[in-house]
Amino acid sequence: MAGRVGKGRIFMSLPTEPIGSIPRPAPLVAGMKEHAAGRISDDALAELYDAAVRDTIAQLESLGSPVVTDGEQSKPSFVSYPLAGLTNLSPDGAVIPFADGHTRQLPALSAGPFRYATFSAQYLQAARKYATAPVKQAVIAASAMSLLYPADGISGYSREQFLDDLVDNVEADIRGAFDGGAHSVQLDFTEGRLSLKLDPSGGLLDSFVALNNRVLDRFTPEQRQRIGVHTCPGGDQDSTHSLDVDYAELLPKLFGIHAGQFYVQLASEPDPDRGLQVIAEHLPAEARIFVGVIDPIDPAVETAEQVRDRVLNAARHLPVDRLGTCDDCGFAPFGDDVSTSRETAFAKVRARIEGTAAASEELGV
Repeated sequence: MAGRVGKGRIFMSLPTEPIGSIPRPAPLVAGMKEHAAGRISDDALAELYDAAVRDTIAQLESLGSPVVTDGEQSKPSFVSYPLAGLTNLSPDGAVIPFADGHTRQLPALSAGPFRYATFSAQYLQAARKYATAPVKQAVIAASAMSLLYPADGISGYSREQFLDDLVDNVEADIRGAFDGGAHSVQLDFTEGRLSLKLDPSGGLLDSFVALNNRVLDRFTPEQRQRIGVHTCPGGDQDSTHSLDVDYAELLPKLFGIHAGQFYVQLASEPDPDRGLQVIAEHLPAEARIFVGVIDPIDPAVETAEQVRDRVLNAARHLPVDRLGTCDDCGFAPFGDDVSTSRETAFAKVRARIEGTAAASEELGV
């Protein structure tokens, strides 16, 4: 029954999911700074993380979210969580420039072998202590981690050896999430659109797709139906890194990734209809497309009616039985990003859930 409300939860036929990060509560943000300065203990910070995860899940469930995440409350960032604790890194890795002039810099691997220090199952375990709804686990794609290998190489540890180790670790990250009870796993692939800015020929994007498929091809078709890929032009401190790159150059190659679900930023796209047309032309067999109906960067909170209309517009391009909704991006992919308030993020989530339910009613699904 599309849009039925019961016991505080909205039930709908069209699936809707968060992408990942929710702005951290003020006590956690302050605690992270205090911990970095050595003024509070590891245990004190762990208590703040736990409280933030518990509150995030409680708020998502109170809004009727059919699927929840931990909001990435205890991740340092969506991309760097596997590296926490590694000692074979240097600070001079790839630099990602954003449109407003600020940058983020990745570390570089300084010696082999490459191993994850932290796996996503750790975050999933913490979330499932509090969740009654299914939990989706976001993981970083192999393509993003591949940027850690320095251009001038590492003596005694070839790029080929690094990629072999990387694929093994990303596979283990995904399997650990499934073994830990994840409803689904989302690969964060924000570097896909960025790659076309770095290499307009598309060669880098092709290599990213091939590398991610090396990982996904280790899973069964049934497992891959529970693995999704998220694409967006980046989102940090209310700025993007690749919104100026033509989406039509990315999407056909994106759909060459062997996944069963795709989470596609559209609400902040200058011409969402053009994006929908490209999706329709290249829609991969049996995959579900979650279209972005919420712009995390826009400070204005969308109304449920705006979301409903975005969903109905998407349904004019795509089969309804292959359609879902999501936010364009996480609201705070980096732990120190406080550009969006926690209250605004949850208000936008509410609009997505209610608007998707209203669209389901109109579509009769």
